Amino acid sequence: MMAPTPERLLDLVDGFAGQEVVLWADLVADRFITGTPKRISREAPVLILSHDREETIPGGGANAVANVAALGGRPLPIGVVGDDDNGAALLDILRQRGISTDGILRHAGYRTPTKTRILGGARHAIKQQIVRYDIEDELVLNGSERDELLNSLSALAPKAGAAILSDYGYGTVDPVLLPRIRERLPEGCPILGDSRYRLNEFQGLDGATPNTEEAEKLLGVDLDNEVDAAGETLRKQLAARFLLITRGSSGMALFTADGVGHVPVHGTDQVADVTGAGDTVIGTFALALAAGATPLEAACLANYAGGVVVMKMGTATLTREELRAAIQQDPELLQAVRC
Repeated sequence: MMAPTPERLLDLVDGFAGQEVVLWADLVADRFITGTPKRISREAPVLILSHDREETIPGGGANAVANVAALGGRPLPIGVVGDDDNGAALLDILRQRGISTDGILRHAGYRTPTKTRILGGARHAIKQQIVRYDIEDELVLNGSERDELLNSLSALAPKAGAAILSDYGYGTVDPVLLPRIRERLPEGCPILGDSRYRLNEFQGLDGATPNTEEAEKLLGVDLDNEVDAAGETLRKQLAARFLLITRGSSGMALFTADGVGHVPVHGTDQVADVTGAGDTVIGTFALALAAGATPLEAACLANYAGGVVVMKMGTATLTREELRAAIQQDPELLQAVRC
């Protein structure tokens, strides 16, 4: 592996435009309710907020969908939402962003996974999260519903350049479907996996993007002490062609059959919010592969993208212009890539 040049990465970013990426994903609605503190309640030792605004944005696997779209790609989401208000709101938001929802089923009686965050702070200050509550139903798809999703995949993805399985544990993404998903994708289309709880069950992925905590749980070792050996062990366990471990302020480590590449973090370690950063990483990585990047080039682009979104509050995306600016402002990072 050889570290890419800024010029090569900028060319790849230009190539993101129109690239099709399948996202078989657990779709989540992220709700943010923001208020300004008034006083302490007499009823209980809690803040009373004066309501300012509410916003619903794509979360979970839907955040990866949104990131691909924001970077100029054409995401093709395959998933399920409920027949509830949150599901309807999520579908509307995706459509407003120009994202096709033809591959998304509405499941009767299912409550769309929803994470509601209540934030408070002075009117012109950064808002702090006070509490979060989640709506989480168990989704069990029957055979006909799985077939419907697979048929949607066949219809939507004849030209897909990459695919993502985004498993948040809500029931849409099942490891047993991996072979059936692969046979419906174009030959050579790489499949990347991101699973919060059971990545080791997705045998035969082309690539995966666990964070340090997820990798350590799978391996039972401290990555700080033996990241090179441990990462290669995990890559082989998954039977994957490449593995990208995100390591927070330590950057990223890429493992392939050709060796190990270490990419230093872009930006500072004084982050604003890491919510959804993993979705940005896998979305950028997949889009880069679809545009013709090598795994190391894709890892460098994902590293820049992750460094941008963690400086934003909430579940965030970035544009191609922001990604280009990050590369141009920090070209020295590529000189520090170790292969």
